[in-house]
Amino acid sequence: MLAGALVSLTVFPLCGDRRRLLLKQSWSAALLDALGVEVEADLTHVAPGALLVANHISWIDIYVINAALPAAFVSKEEVRHWPLIGWLAAKNDTIFLRRGSRGHAKIINQQVAEVLAQGKHVAVFPEGTTTDGRSLLHFHAALIQPALVAGRPVLPVAISYWELDGQRSLAPRYDGDISLGQCTRAILGRKRLIARLVTTPLRGLDGEDRKQVAAEAREAIALGAGLPLVSNRPETPDGLPVAPLSDVRPTGNRSPAPADSA
Repeated sequence: MLAGALVSLTVFPLCGDRRRLLLKQSWSAALLDALGVEVEADLTHVAPGALLVANHISWIDIYVINAALPAAFVSKEEVRHWPLIGWLAAKNDTIFLRRGSRGHAKIINQQVAEVLAQGKHVAVFPEGTTTDGRSLLHFHAALIQPALVAGRPVLPVAISYWELDGQRSLAPRYDGDISLGQCTRAILGRKRLIARLVTTPLRGLDGEDRKQVAAEAREAIALGAGLPLVSNRPETPDGLPVAPLSDVRPTGNRSPAPADSA
């Protein structure tokens, strides 16, 4: 983490976009290697400037994605104020969302569309929170809209974690009352973990609305990660997730992965 801060301070301001993405990718891979996490990625269906729509399990999800497909992430506004992590997120092209504000959501949608138009990836976690990795929650569709309006690809990305014996691993889970420290110790307690990332193309988009695309992306992720289609909370009228009190954690105990997208 300190190495990432040093690079962000000294090297990033001097680099072009391509170099910055490569640095982000190599640093994420190094962090995962230090944690004993090996990434296996199927990137067959990747296209430039895609909106990456992924399920959300752990604070390391962002680094798993960045190690394979360096991207800008959409995060809840609170992450900006977390010590070190928030600063690093801001320096690494994170787009911060003020959840529950329709006006701010429109601004975020414009920012997402601009990044996609530059041929860069933007990643969102439409479940709006983390799970233990054994099921999917409801997908909130609002942040899929900028990709549809701009005619950019929507790429489902299925994340799953596995033990060396081939069993699904619960070590990376960062849900419920699990703290950042507990999650990290569980990961470090394994000799090696496999993070599997599978991309699945959606059929050609032709006039579908965002809820339909979100549902199709959810089905693709369930298939790619071998998960059941279990639904959860409904959307609010503006398409933003309803945040239960259980989702609110003290500073330092919430997943640093930019995660809570509409």
